[in-house]
Amino acid sequence: MASEKPEVPVTDTHMGDMKEPTRVESDLADEHVVDGPRPTGWMHRERKIGKFSLSWYASPRSQLLMVSFVCFLCPGMFNALGGLGGGGKTDATLADNMNIALYSTFAVFGFFGGTFVNYLGVKATLSFGGIGYCIYALSLLLSVHFNVGGFNIFAGALLGVCAGLLWTAQGTIMISYPKEEDKGKYFGIFWAIFNLGAVIGSLIPLGESIHTKDNVNVSDGTYIAFIVLMFFGAVVALLLCNAKDVVRRDGSKVVLMKHPTFITEFVGLWETLTYEPMVVLLFPMFWSSNWFITYQANGVNNAYFATRTKALNNLLYYLAQIIGALGFGYAMDIQTFRRTTRAKASLIFIFTLTMVIWGGGYAFAKKFNRADVDKKLHPDYVFMDWTTDGYVGPMFLYFFYGMYDAIWQASVYWYMGALSNSGRRSANYVGFYKGIQSAGAAVMWSLDSHKLEFIKEFASNWALLAGSLVVAAPVIWFKVTDHVTIEEDLANTDETIADVLPSGHPEKTVV
Repeated sequence: MASEKPEVPVTDTHMGDMKEPTRVESDLADEHVVDGPRPTGWMHRERKIGKFSLSWYASPRSQLLMVSFVCFLCPGMFNALGGLGGGGKTDATLADNMNIALYSTFAVFGFFGGTFVNYLGVKATLSFGGIGYCIYALSLLLSVHFNVGGFNIFAGALLGVCAGLLWTAQGTIMISYPKEEDKGKYFGIFWAIFNLGAVIGSLIPLGESIHTKDNVNVSDGTYIAFIVLMFFGAVVALLLCNAKDVVRRDGSKVVLMKHPTFITEFVGLWETLTYEPMVVLLFPMFWSSNWFITYQANGVNNAYFATRTKALNNLLYYLAQIIGALGFGYAMDIQTFRRTTRAKASLIFIFTLTMVIWGGGYAFAKKFNRADVDKKLHPDYVFMDWTTDGYVGPMFLYFFYGMYDAIWQASVYWYMGALSNSGRRSANYVGFYKGIQSAGAAVMWSLDSHKLEFIKEFASNWALLAGSLVVAAPVIWFKVTDHVTIEEDLANTDETIADVLPSGHPEKTVV
């Protein structure tokens, strides 16, 4: 039997008076219902191991863990490889060109990714997305032994397509499956598992180069290990269930478009902007969110450190991401404070963090330029090793760069999740995010391939990050509310409340 809840008056928007709500409106307004109706099939059956109960297979928590594991194996390993700088090579030119192709196609398919997610479903989209990662790593391995420049560029462009689809599907799950009060925690859990892949992946080149104090290319064995793990990630994605089968503990379903088509989803992108035009003020944050990766990987880690120390830095960078994501994610869901208060506090916190961390980064960045660390110009140049005096300061800087990355991404996802609970609208928000993010990354990789001075790369990062927070302030200050109602989520869609009620709900027939 469903628990009793207080009946909250609902304002009649036409007459301006108060009316008694239907039980359906009350059920949907309160997300704290437990033991609500849930289908009885194998996907929705709880199982126990001793005294411990496991979430049903088609629960948001189980699906989040599976998606996290897919990202652990695919983009997590990609980050471990890319974080070394140059795709594991001392000369970053090839990786720069591959990444220009990658993020150019990523921008397009990330932008329209919501269309494919709603049409194909999250399972097929994630699995196809995972394939591109192992082909990318394979092309880097082949480039060590053969001149396959055309295939390298193709692999980069293909990964852009695949990554755009994978990340849009992942983002849709992460911000539309959980309840409002759990969205920060869900991001923290996902980001921790995903980056654990990069931490473990960093152990591969660290183990391979443990005795190498110079800056050299990674071994064939490193590339082969990444290829196998990435392919396994694409296979794991096939074990997911589709969003229409996911049921929360209170019996509610994810808000999805009833009969998605490419035409209606293209229109949906426009409807998303017309529904909430101020979302464009988040676009500079989207643009900035991968802009700094190029500088950190190539301008700091690859340029200044020996191979084994790069691998160690990489491990610490992604370990810091786990700490940052869990800490920030859980903090953003503290129910002691209203959601509007948490949103404003987070903005002030991130702006302060930007000034502190990147201020420390400036002290490091002004120490050297490209010419100083160029082995062709200075054959006797010695890269910094973890045994070198003065290593501790740069090590901690790189650690905090990783923590900052996680907090930035967490804040963007949380702000988007606070604007809507709708799966359809969330997919479009994430599509905007990944498309604009990737366009910015493509520009930055292009600038790096043209050998822009490191200090200029650094300055562009600091300015963009700080400026984008100022631009985003009105959205965070005025558009994030304490709760998004189901009626608001269904606005400008062809869905009804009946479409999102769980099957068998006693009130479904009266809607």
